[in-house]
Amino acid sequence: MDSTTVLDTIVYPERDGKPMGETDVHVNELADLLKMLQHRYRDDANAFVGANMLCYYEQGVPSSCFCPDVFVVFGVPKGSRRTFKFWDEKQPPTVIFEVTSRQSRLEDMGNKKYLYASLGVSEYFIYDPLHEYMHPPFQGFVLRGEQYQALEQDAQGGLQSQRLGLRMMLEEESLALWDSSRGVRLLRPLEEMDRRREAEAELQSERTSRLAAEAELARLKQQIKKSIGE
Repeated sequence: MDSTTVLDTIVYPERDGKPMGETDVHVNELADLLKMLQHRYRDDANAFVGANMLCYYEQGVPSSCFCPDVFVVFGVPKGSRRTFKFWDEKQPPTVIFEVTSRQSRLEDMGNKKYLYASLGVSEYFIYDPLHEYMHPPFQGFVLRGEQYQALEQDAQGGLQSQRLGLRMMLEEESLALWDSSRGVRLLRPLEEMDRRREAEAELQSERTSRLAAEAELARLKQQIKKSIGE
């Protein structure tokens, strides 16, 4: 059996077997971040946004993996994946987000940070939604050479992602993403639904008013015809 055949028989699990025990706040922030980024890159055929997916970075070694909360990869085709394998994709994730907690803080600020830098992840953002231990609770790093350099906050506490074209900051204890070129905030899923409902309600109101106006016009025409007939 040649080496290629051996590599083909190696199993790369789709789950790491670790329990997912986080608060509603963590789950909601992670889910909203995923959906906002997916919506932003919905029309980019060469941008993939994933979450809680096992990423394998050494072929033939299933233990060489990590599972980021949310990540964005540019230069790879969009589409469903069960795992993310560096040797198939030909590159690492471009940007990674970790929604951290006291349980995961050592891993997120230690092992993962050094691993992501060594693998060539361009930008790394870490967010403590409960403000439990990080000061400031939202931090970002950009890869310079082989090490991460901390991003400096602007006057409002925002961080700029050059790769995503987003300015990100905490607003009312939630992470807000702003399109840097247009100055428009990305809507969260519930906000998107509310806006859609408002648009539909406005459209329905316009339709109702138009039908009422048409009915009134028809009534007036009928009345005029009767007057002429008399």
